[in-house]
Amino acid sequence: MSEEFLRLFSAYTADPDSIGRKLGRAVAERSRSDPLIVATATDIALYPGDGKPPTVEGFRISTRGFKELTAVSHLGPAVASLVRLRALGEESWREAAERLLAEVKATRAANSPELWGERIAVEAYRGREHEIAAMVDQACAATTRYLTTVLEDEEYLTPETLRRDYLVDGVNSMMVATFFLVSMDISFRITRWFIERDVAWEQAMVVIAGRQGRPTAGVTWNTSSVATMILAASRGRLPLDRVYMAPHAPTFSTVKDGDLTEVIALEDDLRTLWCGTRATVELGAVMFDGYPSYAPGGLTLPDVSDPGVTEVSEMPAIHSADDMRALVTRLRIVLEDPRQLLSSCVTDFAAACLAAAGNDPTQVVVPGLNTP
Repeated sequence: MSEEFLRLFSAYTADPDSIGRKLGRAVAERSRSDPLIVATATDIALYPGDGKPPTVEGFRISTRGFKELTAVSHLGPAVASLVRLRALGEESWREAAERLLAEVKATRAANSPELWGERIAVEAYRGREHEIAAMVDQACAATTRYLTTVLEDEEYLTPETLRRDYLVDGVNSMMVATFFLVSMDISFRITRWFIERDVAWEQAMVVIAGRQGRPTAGVTWNTSSVATMILAASRGRLPLDRVYMAPHAPTFSTVKDGDLTEVIALEDDLRTLWCGTRATVELGAVMFDGYPSYAPGGLTLPDVSDPGVTEVSEMPAIHSADDMRALVTRLRIVLEDPRQLLSSCVTDFAAACLAAAGNDPTQVVVPGLNTP
């Protein structure tokens, strides 16, 4: 290696006191008062700026109802996986089916409106407890019927019977409804949390940090459920070019017992990350004024209302809460498109419906629950 070339390389980028680092620090210094929002896979931290202490809102695994609804929504892919195991010649499918059947029966016995209203008690689901319990009961009943049949006659365990006799027996609509309910609840709580903090969205610095789901997914704003919900919570005030997806950014652990030590310790690093990225972005206008500039735009969603449409490369547009063709197509897309988070199936639709209802969940029509 040439020492001279290495020193030249270090002058701009590879040295703690390089020109690039100086510029990043200068941008960061001028952004000290701007609110910084950092979202991990499970929590959102709001750093108000000027050294004020952050606040954190958990929005996924640690919250009420998430695991219960997720457990039920997994019935569809769980039974489909049994079909695949048998097709691959794996005899383990039978033992797995027996275990799943036992758990489904136990869940059905435990399910009730009182469970959802008094023990799980999710605020965003208030008034829907009977509907949710009925939906869960129907899904468990359909699963019990199908598994009982295949355990008696394994030749029945095929993709054709899965689709014809099981998924259309309320399971497709249940999967749509459970995804929607979870997204609506999270969006409701995040939006209220931000409203209470009166965020200056036009100046907000947003980092979606770390891994959000499966390794290949959620690395763009339009495939990240949390980015979608933050944008919806801002009611259009957050500029899209201030949202940075940073899958390799440092993250904090879920806060326990109110201990914010780890969250506070990461603020400088995360502000530096955002501002360093911004500094490079702003060089574009300095260097190439007069050439077309980059402008982040909205995503054009394909329309699958035409039965002749057999392939899509993005999530299809949803025309209404009873647009089951588009909604079930999305169930397929989140499985087949490795860019998508499974949880993003209907997040954008749920967040938009909630925003249109003024963040009032009681005014939202839940597809698959309130519709056929």
